[in-house]
Amino acid sequence: MASSSAIPSGDPLTSDSEKVALADANPVDGTKDPQALVPPQPGPDFPEGGLQAWLTVLGACVVSPHRTLDICLYTPPDFFVVDFLSNYSSSQISWIGSIAAFLSLSSGLFAGRLFDSGYFYVLMIFGGTIAILCIFMLSLAEKQQYYQAFLSLGLGCGIGFGAVYVPSIAICTHYFHRRRALAMGIAASGTALGAMLHPIMLNNLIHGKTGFANGVRASGGLIAGCFVIGILIMRTRLPPRKTQHMSLISALQKFVKDDVYIATVLGLFLVVQGVFFPLFYIQLYCDQHGIDQTFSFYTLTIISAASWFGRIGGGAISQRAGVFNSMLVCSILTGTLVFAILGLRSIAAVTVWAIIYGFFSGAVITLLGPLLASLATDVSEVGLRMGLAFGFTGALLLATPITGALLGKQFLWWRPVVYIGVSHRRLPLSSLTVIRRSLPRLEAL
Repeated sequence: MASSSAIPSGDPLTSDSEKVALADANPVDGTKDPQALVPPQPGPDFPEGGLQAWLTVLGACVVSPHRTLDICLYTPPDFFVVDFLSNYSSSQISWIGSIAAFLSLSSGLFAGRLFDSGYFYVLMIFGGTIAILCIFMLSLAEKQQYYQAFLSLGLGCGIGFGAVYVPSIAICTHYFHRRRALAMGIAASGTALGAMLHPIMLNNLIHGKTGFANGVRASGGLIAGCFVIGILIMRTRLPPRKTQHMSLISALQKFVKDDVYIATVLGLFLVVQGVFFPLFYIQLYCDQHGIDQTFSFYTLTIISAASWFGRIGGGAISQRAGVFNSMLVCSILTGTLVFAILGLRSIAAVTVWAIIYGFFSGAVITLLGPLLASLATDVSEVGLRMGLAFGFTGALLLATPITGALLGKQFLWWRPVVYIGVSHRRLPLSSLTVIRRSLPRLEAL
């Protein structure tokens, strides 16, 4: 007689519907089902490497540098404030980047769901086409036409890049399990490369002979080429589950009962608000404290270069220390380094701070995906769990207005620094109690 103990309920790669099917096929009342003689299908066997696996990671790395978040953050802000949109306040202009960043993250709610359903290539082609088209439309925008910049850069690019963000990172879960954090770290490191490339490229093109329109078109051509290469070399490996996917409402009902997942998302909500604060304001801080303006522009490049090492290093370290442990340490150190901003008064101090902060903040960003993927009870939930979390952490929309209001016209730097520093620490403080109660589940991290 089959026993219910034969059901592999502890297998993280077995979906809830498969567990029910197995229970029906192996009843405890002594009856035999003809399908009971059919052995359960094994979960996917991850290759943990190979040519196609690393080509897929490379493709994700090639695509990821060009998300709207980076273009909006690192496009020379003085050009819009002083010249292109000089009739509008810096607060109004900042909403373009904030909306784009919000859509880039929150679109993952739908992109993750579609990725789980097998629409990877549809998302990549649709999102890439929309984003590239809107970048070229931005080159046609006229001076003082706020709505043109908002629709193309803020709304259009936000939706386009949001459609490709979660799929381009989640595709790594098709090939890696034990080395998942490292693979996702390498894929996400492309964002740091874009953060180094775009500000230098756009600054020289826009302020040089090329001008704004042709400079943006050159950037759009580069992004288009990278998208074509990335899509051509990325390949999905696992087919969509034949079992019926949970509806979004059913998924929410399931996830809301998951204490570890809820605690993690709430913590990440606060971390995302804070991790980009220096990228928005470090140049302004340097200018306000008499640090060379030419050097202050390159502080973003220094942070981005260090972030590249942090994103790969964070994934590698987590292979031994564990994803949660690595996130815990990096989050605390990043929050501490935010407080250190108040003591920066020289080029040497800013350089050392930018290198250290860039490394640990890069590690925090690269560990978001592996941490959320590790909490999935089934491989088919990875995209949806990541999408829901990134959709919720789209609080970056609120980050700039909040920190700007705290800074005020008097430039009281201690107020946003304290708020951001505490936000970074809130992840371990808000999640530690719940996660400690669930240590058996997280041992695999």
